[in-house]
Parts: sequence; structure tokens; C-alpha cells
Amino acid sequence: MTHAPLPNRRRILASGVALASAASLPASAAEKNSAARAEQPGPADGKPSDAVSSGELISGQAEHVISIWLGGGMGQIDTFDPKRRGDPKAKKPGAYYDAVDTSVPGVQVCEHLAGVAREMEHVTAVRTVHHDVIDEHAAATNRMHTGRNISGTVTYPSLGSLVAHERGAVSPEVPPYVLIGYPNVTRGPGFLGSRDGYLYLTSTDEGPAGLSRPEGITQNRQSRRGQYLAQLLSMAGETNGATRADYRDTIRQSLRLSGPEFNQVFQLDREPDALLNRYGGEFGRRCLLSRRLVQRGVRFVEVSHNLNFLNGAGWDVHNEGIVNQHELIREMDSAVATLIDDLRRTGMLDKTVIVITTEFGRPPEFDSGGGRGHQGSAFTCVLAGGGLKHCGAYGQTDDLAKKIVSDPVGVPDFFATIFAALGIDYTKSLMDGDRPVPICDQGQPIRSLFA
Repeated sequence: MTHAPLPNRRRILASGVALASAASLPASAAEKNSAARAEQPGPADGKPSDAVSSGELISGQAEHVISIWLGGGMGQIDTFDPKRRGDPKAKKPGAYYDAVDTSVPGVQVCEHLAGVAREMEHVTAVRTVHHDVIDEHAAATNRMHTGRNISGTVTYPSLGSLVAHERGAVSPEVPPYVLIGYPNVTRGPGFLGSRDGYLYLTSTDEGPAGLSRPEGITQNRQSRRGQYLAQLLSMAGETNGATRADYRDTIRQSLRLSGPEFNQVFQLDREPDALLNRYGGEFGRRCLLSRRLVQRGVRFVEVSHNLNFLNGAGWDVHNEGIVNQHELIREMDSAVATLIDDLRRTGMLDKTVIVITTEFGRPPEFDSGGGRGHQGSAFTCVLAGGGLKHCGAYGQTDDLAKKIVSDPVGVPDFFATIFAALGIDYTKSLMDGDRPVPICDQGQPIRSLFA
């Protein structure tokens, strides 16, 4: 006869996680999130936003995420939430560009997003994302990657690492998480450990650093090195401790990934010239590479679009940086529109959630140099594909995109929507040692995006 195991401290904590998390969350999490929702005006009929409604667990069918990061702070009023025209010289608040209609009736975007406008039936611009971190780019970047404020006691995992932890790679021959851009701790695995970290590269001209064999190292020589390493590891005996185990796992994965089969995914010149031209320059090539990576089985790819400062400032358009902002918007437009079409052509669009995020938005007012400052009270993040029930735009802001009028979406809610699309339980908690940590800080998905 078998007996149920006696409860220990870990099981007791895990079984009581709902109570523990609600009671122990800092004010910056559950309490502030609730307060923000209470302070935001609700829909005109007085019913609560569906982003915060309760009910049975939502579970979508998506398999991958391509997350596009617009470092610097994309201005919602100049892109996906256009309003009346302003005038920087006269200091009249408003949009810098005209708006155009999209394929979704009643939904408009900036005139420089003409390509995405034609694909808008596959897109939802979530116009009512908000948080309270606007003074410092690094802190806001952390907030938008981990869903939380910086903590002095917990190093929280990034969205990419959380997805890697929950879903893993489709195949053991590929990594679960790839970063195309410069690495830092906000993109990292935090308390989850290195096995849920990322493989990164900073340019599409070459593969990930450390994985490409130097000239002169043949496949046979590499195989002999692998045999020697295996002998050394076997002589070392069993590994004790999570850190050493993570290190061994990382070494084994690196050896698998350094072979020619996986490295073929980085050979973009295998794609038709016409498709390469449609994607455009370096950012477009990154988006193309992200499609090739998810096709190979990578679960989460982050693509940075803050390295090519076409306007001299990237998305951080203070002062004169705003003058050539349209070049940056056009580059994003052509690459993202082509990515949506390419994923649809290859049968991957319904399986892949495209996410566009940024650290905060921009106010409608112009600064002394004609540019814009920072705004966290209302800004836009974008979802596309992933089998979601898209509507072009979700949530409503006022006539200057400064305040939320209806359907506020906190960062935890936005994360929960992505988790739900991937079939990940957004109500669960993960363990940091003996401490239960809610996976997305009590967030609830936007239910109307799920059929």
C-alpha cells in the first residue's frame, strides 16, 4: 500500500500560494495594480473592463513569440493611437503626423504605418497600457521585461525566460530563447537559473558569439573535443548543486548548437532576394531571422529596434530627435508588415504571437526643443497573430492620448494575455527558493481577444 507523502514546508507554501501571494505582494504589485484600475475610468456602461474580469482559465493555441523591443519610448500619439495634429513651433499639443485608415473600420494609425495599416485585421494595438515608471529608462525597461518594479530581494525573470521555462524549445536541437540585440539582466532568467536564459547575437551578419567554430576546427576535431569533455565530466562524478548542474546543461546545449545544422538558420542569403528587399535593412533582417528561428523551433525571440538611430535619437525623441522620427517609424512599418505577411504565407501566423513593446509612451505636449518627454499614464503596446481575435485597437484614451478613458491594461494584464495565448497558466506561481512568486503579478488577460 502506498501512502501520500507527508507535507513539508515547500508543499505547504505551494498549496497556499494564492493566499500567500495576495497577502505578501508589495504595494507596487497587487495593491498598486488594483488602485490603478480603480482610479482609471471604466467603460461608458459602467461594467468592468474585460481585462480584469474573472472566470475560467483562458488557454490559447499559440506556440511561439516574436517580441519586438522599441528601446527609448515609442510615442503612441505618433504611431498607433493618433489624435488631432499639433504644432511644435506654436507649442500646440497633438500628433506630429496625419492619420490614415486601416483595414479595420474605425481604426486609424499614423500615416507612416501604411504597411501595418493594411494588415490591421491581424493586429490589436492595446492603447491603454500604463505603469508609474517614467523617470528612468533602465527602470522602465526592467518593468516592461519582467512585469515588475526592481526589487532589492528578488531578481525577477524576464518574459522571454518565463516562456522558455514554461514551454521550453520545440526541439532539443534549438535554444528556447534567442535575443537579437545587446544582452542585459532585464532580459535574463533571474531566479529561474541559466537554463532559462537566452542565446544572443548583436548582428545578423554572423551567428551567435561563441557558437561558430573558428577556421581550422573541422567537424572531426570538434567531435574529438566533445569526447574528451565527456570523459572529463564522467570522471568528475555526479554534480551536486543547482549552479553546477545549470553549468553542465549550458555546456551540453552549446555543443549541440555549435553544429552546422542549427547555424544554417542564420544564413539569410538563402532567402529570395525579393523577400530580403521587402524586409529592408538590419532591423528587417532581424525580423526575418526571427521567423526562421521560430520555424526551427525556438519558442521566444526578442528583436531590438533601437540600434539604428536613423533620426539621431532612436525612439527617445526629446528635442530635435523628433524631426526624423518618421524614418524610424517607416523602417518598423515595412519590417513588421512583411513579417506578418511572411508568417501568414508560411502558415506560422496563428502559431506566433508578435509583440511590440517599449518602456513608456510620449505626452502630447512638445518640449522646449520641439520633441517629447516621457509618459507612463497611457501608452500603446501591440499584439499580432497568435490565433487571437484581433480588433485593430483595444482600449480608449482621451483626445490627446494622455489619459485612459476605458479598458485600462496594466503590465501584468498584458503579460497574462501573452501567457494565455501560449496556453501558460497565468495564475500559477513559481518558487524562488521557498518563496512563491506569482508568474505575472496577479494579471488577467484581455478576454475579448480570445474567441
